[in-house]
Amino acid sequence: MPADSPYAPLVGYSRAVRVGGQIHVSGTAAVMPDGAPPPTGAYAQARRCLEIILDALAQLGARPEHVVRTRVYITAADDWQEIGRAHGEVFGEIRPASAMLVITGLLDPRFLVEIEADAVVPAD
Repeated sequence: MPADSPYAPLVGYSRAVRVGGQIHVSGTAAVMPDGAPPPTGAYAQARRCLEIILDALAQLGARPEHVVRTRVYITAADDWQEIGRAHGEVFGEIRPASAMLVITGLLDPRFLVEIEADAVVPAD
């Protein structure tokens, strides 16, 4: 499925790809509709990332409980608890394998977090 991101046409990537029962969701930042600025604060940005990811999964026939792995890239270690809280609100009962990595920056310096997800949809 195409990514609703200004970077997608330039870089050439999809928001999510389904191959059989596996779905891979690309790194997702807090991109807002119509190019609006991202929310302020790490928690709000993480919630927006997860909203985009859950929508992509739903469009490809998956639910949050199908997520088996997430990767969370953050630009400041001090933000880990707020980002973790947002992640836990979605995945607290599901508990996918996960990693949180501090990086030096994202493409847009306003972005504080980027999240990837992998899901496996069981055969019917």
